Amino acid sequence: MPVRTAIARDTDLLRRVLLEAYNWNGDHRFTAEQLVADPHAARYLAGWPRGSDFGVVAETGSGEPVGVAWARCLPEDEPGYGFVAPDVPELTLGVLPGHRGRGHGRALMEALVRAAAEQPAPVARLSLSVEDGNPAVLLYTSLGFTRVGRNGGSDTMVLDLRARGL
Repeated sequence: MPVRTAIARDTDLLRRVLLEAYNWNGDHRFTAEQLVADPHAARYLAGWPRGSDFGVVAETGSGEPVGVAWARCLPEDEPGYGFVAPDVPELTLGVLPGHRGRGHGRALMEALVRAAAEQPAPVARLSLSVEDGNPAVLLYTSLGFTRVGRNGGSDTMVLDLRARGL
């Protein structure tokens, strides 16, 4: 499965995947319109890509998007759900329906970790938020993410890239 760097023209794909991430359990808690109108959700997408943003897109051999993972630093006064510190990029991951359960999430996460290690400004840690019951927590823990906090019904997790030798 080809994985490439996420670029500005991928903004609509990122929005689509963010909606999937928000509705991870299939109950469609959020519509596309609600997501666009939500200032908290906008933090993950506004002005993509900003200087320190980075991401990866997985595609089929014919160029059809499969999923995307991206990371961005958010300020302390406008934190994301998995906020740890202003210098710790928070990641978002999503695999589109019809492509799940085939290892694409792991491939995207591994590619994103490599991309973090290749950034001009060293990325020491990555953070994320995962809601209770989301099976993706198994992927995150298998990659070395550890729980560092709790926010409502979600865990905040961090991957220390220095501990991985990156």
